[in-house]
Amino acid sequence: MFHPRRTLRALLLPLTAGLALTALPAQTAQAAATLTNAGFEADGAGAAAPSGWSEYGDTGASFAESGGHGGSYRLSHWASAAYKVETYQYLSGLTNGNYKLTAWVRSGGGQKSAYIALKNCGGAEQRTNLPVSASGWVRVVVPVNVTNNQCTISVNSDANAGNWINVDDLTFTSGTTGLSIKGADISSLAKSEAKGGVYKSASGATGDPVTILKNAGMNYARLKVWVDPADGYNNKARVLATAKRVKAAGQKLLVDFHYSDTWADPGSQSKPSAWAGHSYSQLKTDVYNHTYDVLNALKAQGTTADMVQVGNEINGGMLWSEGSTDNWGQLAGLLNSGYSAVKAVNSSTPVALHLAKGGDLTGTRWWFDSAVANGVKFDVIGLSYYGYWHGTLTDFQTTLDDAAARYGKPVFVAETAYPFRLDSDDSFENIIDLSSELVSGYPATPAGQLAWMNAVADIVEAVPNGRGLGVFYWEATWTAVNGNGWDPADAASGNGWENQALFGYDDRALSSMAWFGHR
Repeated sequence: MFHPRRTLRALLLPLTAGLALTALPAQTAQAAATLTNAGFEADGAGAAAPSGWSEYGDTGASFAESGGHGGSYRLSHWASAAYKVETYQYLSGLTNGNYKLTAWVRSGGGQKSAYIALKNCGGAEQRTNLPVSASGWVRVVVPVNVTNNQCTISVNSDANAGNWINVDDLTFTSGTTGLSIKGADISSLAKSEAKGGVYKSASGATGDPVTILKNAGMNYARLKVWVDPADGYNNKARVLATAKRVKAAGQKLLVDFHYSDTWADPGSQSKPSAWAGHSYSQLKTDVYNHTYDVLNALKAQGTTADMVQVGNEINGGMLWSEGSTDNWGQLAGLLNSGYSAVKAVNSSTPVALHLAKGGDLTGTRWWFDSAVANGVKFDVIGLSYYGYWHGTLTDFQTTLDDAAARYGKPVFVAETAYPFRLDSDDSFENIIDLSSELVSGYPATPAGQLAWMNAVADIVEAVPNGRGLGVFYWEATWTAVNGNGWDPADAASGNGWENQALFGYDDRALSSMAWFGHR
């Protein structure tokens, strides 16, 4: 844990505190084209102003101390009273072009703001907020376009008493980052609207939710496909209809095949009733025909899928028991049947394989090592990552980075979400409804929901070699509407998810939709 007190610091504080606001930032602090003392190793513990770095504001709150990410020391911001401080380094003599700053960070949370910025680089200032991660280091990136041969690297805290951050092992190199996918699963939308669901802009004007989401920055929609669901929704016909709306709004489309009549996830992968008595050989044909049929119909109406998931959260396989991970050879055959169908409709459509438990490094490795060993074909890796179930942000980053590197594939978050409140808007208990279930540092408020989404997006953006594609928010439009419950076979079933939608209980777009504006 964090132990900021140092005897040397106690002696230095009265001196630096008295000078804090009398000096303006010195732009001559470090005029060089490379970062100096980027690992904060030059001075040892207790350095009030790390070599190569300048400080502004409550300078006593910025110091080097023991407990580095890579080496022995780190930069910390902390004070026993509320503070504002900036630790910065000015670089000049840069060749103009795209650069990215990488940093390892930790934060106990609670600040008004805590972020790393690249500024005075010639264009717009770029920032990345520090995720709340008290126990584990998280790598974040900040990209910038340098147009005036200089740039200032800045670590900022506007903090309450006792708040702390750690920053270490910075690199400033050529390159850029960003997300190509800023998406949402809107599978529940058609049924919601049919049952009377209404969606409004933030100002209260009733509108098309696809348009409202697009205006917030969404660029990709995810739609699930069930084979013959009891309620007649999320089937081929409904997916075709919603796909028209998605494409008309200029969005891309991810089609998510469950190969079931109802929810498929790690706990359930039940065969569609129409395939119930089929042999393994026939199931391979079923998978091919169903996949081809839906995708070819999408193509024929001018709404070709831009990415396809063959299976949904298939940690234990699919089409149990024939396609269970207890029989990898058969599972591989079913997955490759789906892959072949996707490519037969459109050879350039990428095929994703999707697992839950995005913080489970061991399980993810075991699954994809087995898939590779059994000759399974895939182009992209998708992981579900819910912070209240699937481990810490550090666990998630470790797993995501490892998957991208180990298999040489792009990665994305197929599902994540977070509550903006805990109480329920219907009579059905919410899945996450206790403060004890929340991720530390992320309250169940629209601001907490936004901070969570930005933290997840930042981790995907930081995947090395540009392999982080982006994020899908799960069920952004699943508000509480009578008759649009979780069970397609039970019209009286309620919704346990409305407190994790991106529309509030007043049907208005939440401020947390701002995450779609991520780089």
